[in-house]
Amino acid sequence: MGKKILVLTVAVIISIFLVYGMVFATAPGKNVVFEVKGADKVAFDGKTHADKGLKCNDCHTKVFPMKKSAPGTYSMEKMNKGENCGICHNGKKAFSTSDKASCVKCHKKPS
Repeated sequence: MGKKILVLTVAVIISIFLVYGMVFATAPGKNVVFEVKGADKVAFDGKTHADKGLKCNDCHTKVFPMKKSAPGTYSMEKMNKGENCGICHNGKKAFSTSDKASCVKCHKKPS
């Protein structure tokens, strides 16, 4: 009986890690920085998106893979065509990637 409880406990702990572990892939207060072909780097802030009611699995893995992307994978041209961030940032669901006044919301000059 003791072995079954141990196995069950380990299974529950692993399940909790698999379900909730992805939430902590980026530590609170930290950003994920992306290289964008033809533009300044983008610092993605998960908290900003979470504050809007989004969950990690809204984009992962439907839109973005759960692995580091190659530099230049993202481009404004692709986003303006509704790919990557442009799926939501289309001017309807969120500000548009083609709105020049909104560029600084995502793109930051290197410091």
